[in-house]
Amino acid sequence: MTFRFASRVSQVKPSATIAMAAKAGELKAAGKDVISLSMGEPDFDTPAHIRKAAAEAIEAGQTRYTPVDGTPELKQAVISKFQRDNELSYEPNQILASTGAKQSLYNLMQALIGEGDEVLIPAPYWVSYPDMARLAGGAPVILNTSAKNNYLVTPSQLQASITDQTRLLILNSPSNPSGRAYTREQLAAIGEVLLEYPKIVICTDDIYEHIWWADEPFSTLAQVVPALQDRTLVVNGVSKAYAMTGWRIGYTAGPAEIIKEMKKIQGQSTSNPSSVSQAAAVAALNGDQACVGEMCKAFKERHDWLVPALNELPGVSCEPGEGAFYAFADFSGAIEKLGLSDDIELAEHLLEKALVASVPGTAFGTAGHLRLSFACGLDTLKTAVERIGNSL
Repeated sequence: MTFRFASRVSQVKPSATIAMAAKAGELKAAGKDVISLSMGEPDFDTPAHIRKAAAEAIEAGQTRYTPVDGTPELKQAVISKFQRDNELSYEPNQILASTGAKQSLYNLMQALIGEGDEVLIPAPYWVSYPDMARLAGGAPVILNTSAKNNYLVTPSQLQASITDQTRLLILNSPSNPSGRAYTREQLAAIGEVLLEYPKIVICTDDIYEHIWWADEPFSTLAQVVPALQDRTLVVNGVSKAYAMTGWRIGYTAGPAEIIKEMKKIQGQSTSNPSSVSQAAAVAALNGDQACVGEMCKAFKERHDWLVPALNELPGVSCEPGEGAFYAFADFSGAIEKLGLSDDIELAEHLLEKALVASVPGTAFGTAGHLRLSFACGLDTLKTAVERIGNSL
């Protein structure tokens, strides 16, 4: 039987990170010693006090439906987090808890973007942004950046990209995949441009906020330019900072009118996020934050070893980052020397010949690069780089 699918399905591709992880999994299942640097998942266990809170929630019978937008306890924990970490004040009706930050972003696109609306997305970008825009009927507009400007969009570039159809700008800092981040000064300059266009909504994806080692403290746009807070959605979650990827809790803070519409979308898709995961997230946000600092210290140690090591490889250039746990390296020279066509072919070559899984930069809108996750042990990284070097 031949099935007819909705036209929207043909506009999107499977997630490149998930696809590469699946290929690596197949090789592992076949007995190959594959090192996967493809997934953005901390290798640490969820801290003990968070796991304990989840177990206690189960024993207390907190296993039923909750309000669609999250329990009052979680919403208050999120409000406290924004006040404590970002000097931002919100009310409960301005908070929506979702099944991961990914659903938070999807809810936003579905609630805000209509046919023909343009979504400005600096590249390199997280792989799902453009397809989320397409699924909502919108048109992703890619703002290409390069190493010379630290893979960050400039105010002049942003200004030149705005049209009458521009509806949303997405800023991800620190960035997946580049690890680069906007300084307070750079955010202020971007904010000056956006103040001229009151119809544009801004989404700041701050999921890597606490994996941060820049010289100045982390800042988010609404914090730096308070006049933009009434049209800025701040997306965050517990997955990366607290090693809680499988718990699936993300959250959005923003204008009550938009949050209300996002809640409607969620109510007709997944309804509330897991009740037990919400209890765990409350413990994560309200509890001792020392565990976050300990994990960040390990990530920085790996970053500080990996970036110079990649720069020693033939045909490879890698810029340092300010956060997240990815190295985004330019392999253009290596691709040419090996006689390969592009970064996709290179990623396949390294998986087959070196048994190292990575993600091609094309998936992030920046060809000629590979994203290498250092969310794994330092010894594993050293072995992976040795294998890549031998293969090159």
